[in-house]
Amino acid sequence: MSDKWTLVTGANGFIGSALVKALIARGDHVKALVRSGANLAQLEGLPPSQLRIAVGDLRIVDRVYAAMTACDRVYHVAAQVAVDETKREQIVRSSVEGTEATLEAARRAGLEKIVVTSSIFALGATEQPMDMDESQSFNVVHANAYAEAKHKAEAFALERAGDGLPVVVVNPGMVIGAGDFKPTTTGQMLVDYLKTSPAFKVPIAPGGLNFVALDDVVQGHILAMEKGRLGERYILGGENLTHREFYTRLSDLTGLAEPGADLTAGKAKMAAFLSELSASWSGKSPTVTKKLVENYFGRYLFVSSQKAMTELGYTPTSLNDAFAASLRWYMQSQLVPAAAARRVRLELRPA
Repeated sequence: MSDKWTLVTGANGFIGSALVKALIARGDHVKALVRSGANLAQLEGLPPSQLRIAVGDLRIVDRVYAAMTACDRVYHVAAQVAVDETKREQIVRSSVEGTEATLEAARRAGLEKIVVTSSIFALGATEQPMDMDESQSFNVVHANAYAEAKHKAEAFALERAGDGLPVVVVNPGMVIGAGDFKPTTTGQMLVDYLKTSPAFKVPIAPGGLNFVALDDVVQGHILAMEKGRLGERYILGGENLTHREFYTRLSDLTGLAEPGADLTAGKAKMAAFLSELSASWSGKSPTVTKKLVENYFGRYLFVSSQKAMTELGYTPTSLNDAFAASLRWYMQSQLVPAAAARRVRLELRPA
């Protein structure tokens, strides 16, 4: 166990809290940088001898620098995972300014290494089901707020790496696992599915995404810190699934709604319009937006993790296990009504 501490930004979030737990489990000392008033439920029960909570605004260099006292490494995981285009400026500015402040603080502190969490959304998308790798250039025209935020923050991090800052970037796929409490876009897809009537046929859009287990993403971060080459980015993917394959997988695991007819672009745009309209009334974030449909309808975010596998020893595990863990967690949460959870077939019911 080193006397040095590791700083994790966004430590109370989905990926951040899982990373903190993994680092502590292997004996590391961790500082968790969180916003004032943040929900710390995911960090409860961890040994205070190994965990310190640092409260501060990630966009203020001096606050981040103060949190880095006694640290030699930082995982910059914090991000606003949102697709609400009405908050576009806030989403992009928060991501970019948070990355700028964290990296400037790390430069001042002379940290040994920084791992920055990006996303496959910073890679772009393809018209055909082909695997993107780290050489892919961002190609989404008039990108949605989340993709633009990730692209700009990653570009800044790699620029600073070119200036000599010890930065490594990781690009996870759509992360699945227990503890996605907000939830993320992926988690909301699972929650909505669990609440859907088993008799309903899910309309399926063309295209697909890469899904990855939370535990794999956490281990990929740790491997990137230990073995990642400075100035490089590493895709942390799992399985490439078309949207039809995704819902077939869910139906096979739960016994719930099966995939239905192909979804047309017109109907997808109408669903996005209704989602955004409902969000404007409820004050919640929309599940899908017109901008997301414009960017990704019929397109693919399929990726290859070969570089991470070869250079880091990254080894993706069973996606079915991640689906099961996430679904069980949601069935026990307040996000899924008990009546809906009882519809799930016996194999996936909580023990």
